[in-house]
Amino acid sequence: MDQDPRQGVDTGVAQSARVWNYLLGGKDNYAVDRAAADQFKAVFPQIVDIARADRGFLGRAVRFTAGEAGVRQFLDIGTGLPTMDNTHEVAQRVAPEARIVYVDNDPMVLAHARALLTSTPEGSCSYIEADLRRPEEILAGAAKTLDFGEPVAVMLLGILHFVPDFDEAYGIVARLLDTLPPGSFLVATHATMDPSLADETALKANAEAREDWDERAATPLFPRGPEEFGRFFDGLELQEPGVISMSRWRPEHTVFGDPPQVLGLAAVGRKP
Repeated sequence: MDQDPRQGVDTGVAQSARVWNYLLGGKDNYAVDRAAADQFKAVFPQIVDIARADRGFLGRAVRFTAGEAGVRQFLDIGTGLPTMDNTHEVAQRVAPEARIVYVDNDPMVLAHARALLTSTPEGSCSYIEADLRRPEEILAGAAKTLDFGEPVAVMLLGILHFVPDFDEAYGIVARLLDTLPPGSFLVATHATMDPSLADETALKANAEAREDWDERAATPLFPRGPEEFGRFFDGLELQEPGVISMSRWRPEHTVFGDPPQVLGLAAVGRKP
């Protein structure tokens, strides 16, 4: 980190990590990111609910895997910029000895790596600059921190929908899981246009906003339906309640009942 990694940041094109940071109330973004996010919100205001639901799911899924499932190792790919309740913070509250490896290919995320690397004394955190499309590099780098002889939870939140070819995305997930022992987990979320999760007006607004996003952003977005998303979990033991709107995956109980569904899918699967 001797050279300032921010020198490689492209401030002329919206980047998903910075846009997501802005939607979650963060300050690590540029005017181009805020413009893209504001345009998306103007057409499809529910994108803010989706961002919050995704972050809420992360917390619940990590608490489950670190708590009930007893996992002590996490490989968070496409981690994005640090906000509140990052994977290592949630996991190490449950198990201070937890080890976490973050992976991203955004130079701005690298610039904030020191914030991500703050670990409990008992555990550890590390950061790899790598692309999801190169799983071998990710696995090689993660092996310096993680023990692949013990279960690992692979976190793929909001990243698989940036791989346009489904077979390629499916192959990447399969390669990552093939390396891991039984008892490991896949934790994932994915953009969707599933008509059971929203009315026709919201679906139309989402499609219009996404078209504008694809023109503005560095990486287009490719939503998938529940059946296609569910294929990422082939051969795994899906944890209840299975493939579902991410706001409805084991939500905290309140007097107001279940939270509204959002156009984002989530699931957690265990390798038998």
